[in-house]
Amino acid sequence: MTRHVAVDELEVGASLGEAVLCLQGQELDAALNRIVKEVFRDANAVFRRGKLDEQKTQADVLCMASPETYYILSGKKGQINEADLAKLNTLASLTAKLFSKRAKLDEELQASAQAQWQQTQIIDQIHESVVTMDLAGFILSWNRGAEKLFGYAAQEVIGTNILFLYDDEDESGVHLYDSFLEHGGREMEVRRKKKSGEVFWASLSLSPLCDAQGLPIGIIGYLSDITARKEAEQKINHLAYYDALTNLPNRSLFRQLVDNALLHSQRNSSSAAIIFLDLNRFKLINDTLGHDIGNELLRQVAARFLLTLRENDIVARLGSDEFAIAVLDINQHFHASLVVQKLLQALNDAFIVSGHELRVGASIGISVFPQDGNDASALLQKADIAMYKAKRSAGNVSGSFVFYSDSMNQSIAGRLYLESSMRKALENQEFYLQYQPKVDIKSGKIIGAEALLRWQHPEKGLISPAEFIPVAEETGLILQIDAWVLETACAQAREWQDSGIEPFRIAVNVTAREFTNSLPLRVKEALQRYQISPLWLELEITESMLMHSTESVIAIMEQITAQDVVLALDDFGTGYSSLSYLKRFPIDTLKIDRSFILNIPTDQNDCAIASAIIMMAKQLKHKVIAEGVETREQLAFLINAGCDEVQGYLYSRPISPQQLLALLDKNFHFEI
Repeated sequence: MTRHVAVDELEVGASLGEAVLCLQGQELDAALNRIVKEVFRDANAVFRRGKLDEQKTQADVLCMASPETYYILSGKKGQINEADLAKLNTLASLTAKLFSKRAKLDEELQASAQAQWQQTQIIDQIHESVVTMDLAGFILSWNRGAEKLFGYAAQEVIGTNILFLYDDEDESGVHLYDSFLEHGGREMEVRRKKKSGEVFWASLSLSPLCDAQGLPIGIIGYLSDITARKEAEQKINHLAYYDALTNLPNRSLFRQLVDNALLHSQRNSSSAAIIFLDLNRFKLINDTLGHDIGNELLRQVAARFLLTLRENDIVARLGSDEFAIAVLDINQHFHASLVVQKLLQALNDAFIVSGHELRVGASIGISVFPQDGNDASALLQKADIAMYKAKRSAGNVSGSFVFYSDSMNQSIAGRLYLESSMRKALENQEFYLQYQPKVDIKSGKIIGAEALLRWQHPEKGLISPAEFIPVAEETGLILQIDAWVLETACAQAREWQDSGIEPFRIAVNVTAREFTNSLPLRVKEALQRYQISPLWLELEITESMLMHSTESVIAIMEQITAQDVVLALDDFGTGYSSLSYLKRFPIDTLKIDRSFILNIPTDQNDCAIASAIIMMAKQLKHKVIAEGVETREQLAFLINAGCDEVQGYLYSRPISPQQLLALLDKNFHFEI
């Protein structure tokens, strides 16, 4: 109810405002009647609502507040002066303005309520979990997606702090909100807990809620369950970095672990040793008794090595019967030889495998940090050289060990000869390209070809790329060779284009040395020089290129793809690319390394790796090509797994441009 009012104009205005804004219906009319009576001290002064009636003619004065509301002043017949009339007009005008303001406010409130209702409906229809919080993390809203994901109804969580959903081991929420407000929106992968107690992985995206002035008043979070993807990533990571047979680190992970450890050794001015170990007699046992027994023997050997070494030493299986061991933080040179003697002693006792009593020894090479090298690759290489020296000079089956020495570099003389010969080969046009067809797995149609470098030496004949490419990379000649390959492939594409052949992708391998800021321009100039469509060209890069200066690598890749030249990731699974980065690279195709195809479908681990790569590629919307396909059984597995393209001896060896042109002229289809 309205308080008692005085005649004072301010009090009258306040009373009118309070009445119009706070009261409804009859209470409002009664309040306005009291106000007009008090203003004029006239019991006959009234406020009316509705259509005018006969009282209009009986009234001395009538003043409209709106078409359907009016004041009547009739108690002062013949005594109404100009001041009364002005006061009545003011009262009616003020009432009209208040009614108008109230009507507009009612409309705005109704529109706001309608908009809020619609927004709530929209948010509830979103499948993704949407949660809003205040700046302290207390939940303000909780949509149906959140109810389904977490198992909590909205009424159970609204008003509680978001921290109760955190997994005990997840510290990503510590100082989350301060950091968020300081740096803006963020995306992250977090662990969260459901009502059932189940812990899952979620992709969390945060955005600010701001007021009209742009100041933060809350946070909105979007969550989706990514547990299946995280498990697949972990599985692929484990398969990529660990030996499936022994569960030891593989070569790639060993290098990473050793490089990290060497940084620590360098800071502490301590030494370290790399031990390269090759088992004696293993091939004989494996070939005679079979792979199952050979595999179990390797597992037992690995277990003995782990029992012999310290916890901070690193042991890895490099492949076949080769192991590498990093002995860290040693103070004197002879400590490495003591460890090697313990390893040889650990092999002395017989291994019992499926009733067979088996004995193996080892040939061991040792390199020492820092005198033999500053990183894992260099130390492994020199330990490998020393191991071959030990194997050649082994006087007994139990084994022997040799430290690397500079004199062993004499064997590198042959490599120097290769370097000199390669320089002449570029001048004398001894290099040439062959092309291995890439085949669509569904139609059997040739849809591309990989350009493969060959070297016909005038004296030594055909030299394997596996022999001269490493030397070229070490000496820097690879840059000239890669440039020659790109030019030759583009020139060949122009010849095929002039022959009326429809464009197809010619895959050119790009080495790490060539993958620089100048590459996009060189590709553009080559395409312009030979006047060919970008549809003729595909560049194949390796995983190792992606892990250094990631942002600059992405920039180079985007400049290349902007020219409509596609990129393929070669030898996938053998490197160490980060899966969190992989989705950012503009890659068209993943190429499964032949090492994972070789033992398909008999090797379950290779099958698992290939299937996981294909599944992941599909999720990232990449095409998948498998290289090294040689059998129908391999092809059948790849078809069932969803692979897109294949390449290998099952279809064709690398062939000359003329032979490939003949196949294309006939529109040849391989039988699938």
